[in-house]
Amino acid sequence: MTQTFYGQINPPARLLMGPGPVNAHPRVLRAMAADMLGQFDPEMTGYMNQTMDLYRQVFMTENRWTFLVDGTARAGIEASLVSLVEPGMTLLIVRAGRFGLLLSEIAQRSGAEITTLDIPWGEVATLEQIEDAILTHRPHVLACIHGDTSTTMAQPLDGVGALCRKYDVLSYVDTTATLGGMEVATDRWGVDVVSGGLQKCMGGPPGSAPVTISDRATEHIFARRHVEAGIRSSDMRDGTRARIPSNYLDLAMIMDYWSERRLNHHTEATSMLYAAREAACIVLEEGLQARFARHARASRAMCAGLRAMGLDLFGGDECRMTNVTGVCIPRGVDGEKVRARMREDFEIEIGSAFGPLQGRIWRIGAMGYNAEKSKVLLTLGALEAVLRGEGHAFAAGAGVDAALATYRKE
Repeated sequence: MTQTFYGQINPPARLLMGPGPVNAHPRVLRAMAADMLGQFDPEMTGYMNQTMDLYRQVFMTENRWTFLVDGTARAGIEASLVSLVEPGMTLLIVRAGRFGLLLSEIAQRSGAEITTLDIPWGEVATLEQIEDAILTHRPHVLACIHGDTSTTMAQPLDGVGALCRKYDVLSYVDTTATLGGMEVATDRWGVDVVSGGLQKCMGGPPGSAPVTISDRATEHIFARRHVEAGIRSSDMRDGTRARIPSNYLDLAMIMDYWSERRLNHHTEATSMLYAAREAACIVLEEGLQARFARHARASRAMCAGLRAMGLDLFGGDECRMTNVTGVCIPRGVDGEKVRARMREDFEIEIGSAFGPLQGRIWRIGAMGYNAEKSKVLLTLGALEAVLRGEGHAFAAGAGVDAALATYRKE
């Protein structure tokens, strides 16, 4: 066998202005370089407790069960769905983009009876539509996406939790793309399970999924508890409901692991816990409202700059995410060539699109560590240069000037 040797990893210093992941905050990267601890070391369990407290504040909740699932944001989504939904249960999914469809893909593996409220890409569901769907399908669980980066739209959630409780429906919301950048008002919304990720507005790397769980969802999940034979003691009793079909993503077992019992389930991803803890510290030091306002300012400036270049934005402003903007690719312009030139000439990445929007829009993000005036202006300036080179005519400097004017107004 021929031996192959590689040099040290030395990635280019790209500015990631797509829909995520984005550049991690330097403090988060430094935290990840800290030394390892054993998972039951008192220092480590202390960090775990601190992390739970920090994410209660980030999720804007009093939920006791607020912790991390080890894995990217999708691990949090899958853990939530497989732990809530039993075989034969009816699950209603609000689908208005690629990630609503993903919920169906994941849930199908749980044996659920899947029903859907399908909304055109670029639109959001109304409370009336959601209530009608609940009355029609009588689901046990409702699942939806808060901010779907495939469409760059944010689903309004005020009143959704109250609707679900009115009809005795458990609720799940994926906030991967919005946690730490838009308001995730878990307790005010009244939703039962919310999961997120680090790699977008939280300003961290992918690899950890914060989750928060209400008391009533906790009761349901613990009724499905099944303790592994190798770690159970004689006084432990399994739940009365169907066992959760995943071992690694079993929220009941993970909750026991994060509890005072510290019942061994997996080896904690130590460096990712450090990253998640530091990311939450940074968010809370800035202040949630200040952070939401910073993302909103960046969004307004980005939108103003794009429109000043004669570009049309995808979707309506009333439900636009404040951290990702969809922009229509001008007729006659090769969207992938523009992305390549942005990357090769300016070391800036912007996103392409999925499904029916593939080849029709770019997705430009300004979130977390990258939701800053200088980075918004650099991105717009680079896009101006590339678009003019590709024959899209507009006044030179219009985009940057419009973004600057927006920032100066504020």
